[in-house]
Amino acid sequence: MAVEDRMYRWLAVLRFVLVANAVGLNIYRDGFEHPVGGALLLVAMVVWTFLISWVYYAYRRRTTYWIVADLVVALAAVALTPVVKEPGYHSTVPGFWIMGALFAWAIHWRLYGGLAAAVLLSATDLLTRGYLTETVYGNYFLLLIGGPIVGLMVDSLLRSAARTAAAERAAAAATERTKLARAVHDGVLQVLSLVQRRAPDLGADGAELGRLAGEQEQALRSLIREQDAIDATPGMVDLVGALSALERRPGVSVATPSGGVLLERRAADEIVAAVSACLDNVAAHVGPEAPAWVLLEASPQVIQVSVRDEGSGIPDGRLEEAERAGRLGVSSSVRGRVAELGGRAELTTGSYGTEWELTFPR
Repeated sequence: MAVEDRMYRWLAVLRFVLVANAVGLNIYRDGFEHPVGGALLLVAMVVWTFLISWVYYAYRRRTTYWIVADLVVALAAVALTPVVKEPGYHSTVPGFWIMGALFAWAIHWRLYGGLAAAVLLSATDLLTRGYLTETVYGNYFLLLIGGPIVGLMVDSLLRSAARTAAAERAAAAATERTKLARAVHDGVLQVLSLVQRRAPDLGADGAELGRLAGEQEQALRSLIREQDAIDATPGMVDLVGALSALERRPGVSVATPSGGVLLERRAADEIVAAVSACLDNVAAHVGPEAPAWVLLEASPQVIQVSVRDEGSGIPDGRLEEAERAGRLGVSSSVRGRVAELGGRAELTTGSYGTEWELTFPR
């Protein structure tokens, strides 16, 4: 809205320059068959310039009614030219003044608004003029090219302004999260960590208290990192926060980069789903509270996620047997999702445990 406001205010400046130019040229050239009618038309153009500039100054007044009325007035000024000017006139009374309405349509309706206004203005002038010269054709050409180009430029500028505003909001939110995380780390998390270390010295009840403190510490760290996923740029998700939410599962630890990793929502959801499938296998075959580790690494070109456990490994042929039996947890939930994103899934297993290495292009 702020960018659009500035456009209309500069358009108001342009309108006053154009109306002054139109009045001066018409006085200099004369050529009026009906001077009184010509003078009234010029006065009407000056009054309309003041009125429409005032209307466009406030966002709430810039309604479709006024935008349409602006072009109607410009068309009327062009159509009345043969009424007040001598036959065979070379220039219309409004002249370049009509560009004010053209640009207003381009700002309001972008490409199609600029094109529609240019077509209507050119057609009205041609129908009332009744002849076409090289100079007249050049004017039409500039209108038909300039209107859409201004519309495209306005659209590009407003999109850029929206992205900049979103980035500024994300940066401000990230700053606040950093302050909050620092305060929590210096206070609550340190206390929970201290309780977790000291509580077992108090006996069985203390050990239980330490376990609960450890769980709450892990949950709080996960919650802080999840805010990145919530406040990410619209249409994007922070993979760090999304994967950190998996720490709520018993025994799961997630290690991620300190900064965010922004991805399109669909890609992030598929990566999290693939990792969740790996963790489901750990819970099913190693134990519901068996320790598992998730490691996220990211570069400008590649994202790599490792999921490791300390189970007894997967026996040879087990995955193929499960697939033949119709159990598609690994082939579909893990490898299928990774393949759909253009990545690869590598499995390493043995008596030391199992590790999935999932690699995705950015």
